[in-house]
Amino acid sequence: MASKDEQQVAEIIVNSIYNAGVKVVYGIPGAKVDAIFDKLHDHPEVRLIVCRHEQNAAFMAAATGRITGTPGVCIATSGPGAGNLTTGLVTATTEGDPVVAIVGSVPRLLSTKHTHQSMKALEILSPTAKSATGIEVEDQAAEVVLAAFRTASTSPKGSCVVSIPMDVAGGKSKITAFPSPAFRAPLYGPAPTSEIEKVAAMIDRATLPVLFLGQRASSAIVVGAVRQFLDRHPIAVVETFQAAGAIPESQAQHVFFGRVGLFRNQTGDRLLSKSDLVITLGYDPTEYDAFAWNPNGDINLVHVDYTSCDYGAYYHPQVELLGSVRENILALGSAVKHVADPAKHDFCQSLSKELVSWQDQVKDFKSDGGLVHPLQFISALQKRVPKDTTVTVDVGTVYIYMMRYFFAYEPRRLLCSNGQQTLGVGMPWAIAASMIQDPPCSEKVISLSGDGGFMFSSQELSTAVQQGCNITHFIWNDEAYNMVEFQEEMKYGRSSGIHLGGVDFAKLAEAFGGRGFNMNDASQIDAVMDEALAHKGVSLVNVRIDYSHARDLAANLIKDSVG
Repeated sequence: MASKDEQQVAEIIVNSIYNAGVKVVYGIPGAKVDAIFDKLHDHPEVRLIVCRHEQNAAFMAAATGRITGTPGVCIATSGPGAGNLTTGLVTATTEGDPVVAIVGSVPRLLSTKHTHQSMKALEILSPTAKSATGIEVEDQAAEVVLAAFRTASTSPKGSCVVSIPMDVAGGKSKITAFPSPAFRAPLYGPAPTSEIEKVAAMIDRATLPVLFLGQRASSAIVVGAVRQFLDRHPIAVVETFQAAGAIPESQAQHVFFGRVGLFRNQTGDRLLSKSDLVITLGYDPTEYDAFAWNPNGDINLVHVDYTSCDYGAYYHPQVELLGSVRENILALGSAVKHVADPAKHDFCQSLSKELVSWQDQVKDFKSDGGLVHPLQFISALQKRVPKDTTVTVDVGTVYIYMMRYFFAYEPRRLLCSNGQQTLGVGMPWAIAASMIQDPPCSEKVISLSGDGGFMFSSQELSTAVQQGCNITHFIWNDEAYNMVEFQEEMKYGRSSGIHLGGVDFAKLAEAFGGRGFNMNDASQIDAVMDEALAHKGVSLVNVRIDYSHARDLAANLIKDSVG
């Protein structure tokens, strides 16, 4: 806002970050952003977390945005610092996580020169973000930063980039930070009443209607509306991986039929194939391509989202309810008169039994030796994890197993990268989840990765220990990129380029100042898991995992002829 007194632009940026509701900032220092770091050092309400790699800073900002709803903030210097944000920002934008990235650039006088750390950062980062804007003069700073926060917060959410030349950050302006209310994105309303009534009538007539929850239906505010709807109308529900936790335990046993994604062979897929009406809420095709779950393009669809759908051969809804997903589901709850109860449907009853049938298999696994089977591990972890615990899952075979079989009953407590399937997110996301607690690092956070994915961000063990995080990280170690391996074997009868190994992860954790454990066989599951979870601080467990049945994850696909 306009002020009689000038302020340094770096201070205006920091005050804007605070007024936006940000409590934690992640970044790596450099000469082109040191003025901002200097002002952050003095701010009593914003905590600066120094990371070990800019990509991980972007991951941490994205997790902060996903969990809190307020954009996470990452800061990087010019040149390679800005370039290293690329993967983190495109992941955030694809998966609907609000992020504001602030990058430094060379002084304006040198912007046309071939000089130290010069790089056209906005041209590189623009395809990864919803917006990418440069601050060209001091008086633009407050408005550009405000616009970035508002754009990042407007659904569908994503990342926004602000580039600031070194000399602008050190300059002064009378237009200071805008007040907190200005940073709130405008609210959406419901779709037209006539369209609401049309969809309600379709639900009333359907014999097996299904709510299909996607990534934009996973926020607490939308989940609350979904749960109200289910209290009045017990309709069958499936989730994408990113919608995990939308259905509470009290409702799950009656209406929940699992998560779907990647391979069309899950309980939820069988339900979708038999449904005569699927209502998608906040669904994004990057989570699970429509051609994979609707291969004939003949499922009767209704699209409920903030924006119009990606209309095509495999996804062509009869009706689109656009606006607030929350307001539209609440409006439908009032307009619907009758829903076919899945508990009274014979097919649904058989699916309910199928959904948990794997738990009987676990009883048959050896517990006195041999490698740890994924389902053994998940069963043991499930018994030890309260529903309010945040569990972050890196990409790999570990992510398929966890997102299919680990139950979650609160929104955004079980996190994965589903749109970009980005390796390396597990540990950085866990750090962010720990830092945003009140007080910070007060409750246990659990993260999991494969041995391949872990090495993408293993250096952040140092950050986690330094910040006092209370994290237990499990590595499912088979010394290979197994998610690639089993799919290569299915295609070519062999694998190539997947072998890893050679790292003693328990010793690595100790070298960073954490506690390291080894779970070498199934007989150690309970004892090692209990000790690692009981440790206050950073602990890491190297799990010798049995991936001999990984191919089953992609087996028994539903045939296209199923209607």
